[in-house]
Amino acid sequence: MSESVQKNTAQSQTGSIAGVDVGGTFTDVFVLDETTGMAKVAKVATTRPDQSGGFLNGLQQQVSELSLLTAVVHGTTAGTNALLERKGAKTGVITTQGLRDVLEMRRRDRPHTWGLRGNFEPVVDRQCRIEVPERTLADGTIRTSVNMDCVKDAVKQLLSQGCESVAILFANAYANPANEAQAAQLVRALWPNAHVAVSSEILPEIREFERFSTTALNAYLQPEVSGYFHRLENALTAGGFNGEFMIVQSNGGVMAVDTACRLPVRTALSGPAAGVIAAGYIAGAAGYDNIITGDVGGTSFDVSLIAAGKSMLSAQTSIDFGMVVRTPMIEITTIGAGGGSIAWVDNGGFLNIGPESAGSNPGPVAYGLGNDRPTVTDANIVLGRINPDKPIGSVKEGDGGALDKQSAANAIDKHVGKPLGLSTEAAAEAILRVANSRMAGAIRLVSIERGFDPKQFALMPFGGGGGLHVCAMLSEVGIAGAIVPRYPGVTSAMGCVIADMRQDFVQTINAVLDGIKLDELTGFMQQHVDQGNTVLSAANTRFKQIETGFELDMAYIGQTHTVPVPLLVDVHNNQVQPLNQSRLLPNGVKRVINLRSTVTGIRPKFDLSTLAPDENTRAEPPELRRVHFTDRWHDTSIYNRLSLPAGTVIQGPAILEQADTTLLIEPGYHGRVDDFGNTIIEQA
Repeated sequence: MSESVQKNTAQSQTGSIAGVDVGGTFTDVFVLDETTGMAKVAKVATTRPDQSGGFLNGLQQQVSELSLLTAVVHGTTAGTNALLERKGAKTGVITTQGLRDVLEMRRRDRPHTWGLRGNFEPVVDRQCRIEVPERTLADGTIRTSVNMDCVKDAVKQLLSQGCESVAILFANAYANPANEAQAAQLVRALWPNAHVAVSSEILPEIREFERFSTTALNAYLQPEVSGYFHRLENALTAGGFNGEFMIVQSNGGVMAVDTACRLPVRTALSGPAAGVIAAGYIAGAAGYDNIITGDVGGTSFDVSLIAAGKSMLSAQTSIDFGMVVRTPMIEITTIGAGGGSIAWVDNGGFLNIGPESAGSNPGPVAYGLGNDRPTVTDANIVLGRINPDKPIGSVKEGDGGALDKQSAANAIDKHVGKPLGLSTEAAAEAILRVANSRMAGAIRLVSIERGFDPKQFALMPFGGGGGLHVCAMLSEVGIAGAIVPRYPGVTSAMGCVIADMRQDFVQTINAVLDGIKLDELTGFMQQHVDQGNTVLSAANTRFKQIETGFELDMAYIGQTHTVPVPLLVDVHNNQVQPLNQSRLLPNGVKRVINLRSTVTGIRPKFDLSTLAPDENTRAEPPELRRVHFTDRWHDTSIYNRLSLPAGTVIQGPAILEQADTTLLIEPGYHGRVDDFGNTIIEQA
């Protein structure tokens, strides 16, 4: 699928920037001409095992020559998939004597909270975790210098075992990195590649397990992810591209590809983070400060919450049990309920959706590529909600042909209908009800269970399948309304174009507040700003401005968990003050654990009004198609969504079709096209 998405398509693409988001099923491309405002989109099948094929295919559909691009920004799930599928490199660890098993002991947590049994294997085998004599105390005092002969022996042993990467994890290296730095210098001289991760460079922060885990996972990902990025970079260069190649981070910012190759752990959940950034920008332009995003792709449903225009950020997340990554990330809840998620009946006679997905190959049954188990997409096709003659994306290489509705119906009958004693339509409805229920549960998790009232938020569904489930989400959760972007199928790719360049830094302080010297604190802050500015200056990217932000992780003496406290910095008077002094205990002794700094290069944004319907647009007369809702077939109006002018009101039941997605307005709801081309959906 490819499509021009702006009124004036005759303009040159000189000075264009491309965003590319690679998902489990589709690869989405958004190309913007920064001079004219012209934009184009493409949606193609993701290629496996090498995702670079779909990446280049999508770009080449919309860009005649790669030399016309000034920048390519990539949102990727390569790192996430490598962790979830345990397909990283064979990794070694060199650590302090006595700390060999920190990665395995974790925080004494369990895979199942109420279970008595559970297994966990760290990504680094025990025989590849080697101890060496050295010791740094918590106050930074070096009690025992690192034994360099033992480090040299450890390198030889790890290489003999076939390790491709190595992590250096020394006790208390956050307080004084000297021992780690000395060991790292020797290891890098002996190691045959650049895949050496050092904890004091990756995460100079207190708490041993989190620092060890983040650094070890970074080393585990380096060969796989950096290899993927370099293949892309070489292919782009061979095609004539000589602009800036950047990667979206988990925090919603972007970084240079060299930084991403060195710190691949920061790319976990990169693609979904780009979608949240775009959703916030679109919603803000349309006048919505509070939104819940719901990205329905082919493999997963990703949910996030934006309150008062701000994305929720977490300092730490678990990609899977025991795989803890401590780096700033947009809070995203992911469940296996996408369009390609497989429906199945368990031994107890209960219908389940996912987590297994048909992905892009073989894909849903209707794709005709060899899968015979029904998916959520197959249910939507059988019920008439997806037009089999107009599939989104390219389901076969070089072919965007019709889908096989009858095969989808046969699979639903065989695997769901007959086991549950249901008709084809009832079985398809059941598949969608279970999928919708799981999606609604994820929305409640990020809203109600965190103290937010869904009635104060608007839902923003996107991804290839988000528009098909929007009314069900409103009904299930009680959200007042929804705002559907004009091009929901490529929202994450658009987010790649919108995202700013961001660098995050952390420095452990670990001292009582009253004992901290202001000069020492501001010195750390200045170091972070200088490092951030150096990275931004080397990026060869145009910025409107550079912004800095600071916060302290604080706690009372005796507390384990910390509270982030933003700082207001008055550079003219050399003053640093907390932005919020509320709810302080009168006799509590306050402790500062970490200083966190952010340096952000604000990239130019494009005007969303350039994507709005032309004022001369005239709605095409709708077609009619029979679509199944609840328990019967309805004659349903089918519209070309992009032909609808601003102000158009559509009464449900109706279906709005476009090349990158399908929007379903169920009975009892209506839609309205706003000035940006978004569709606002509310109860009639």
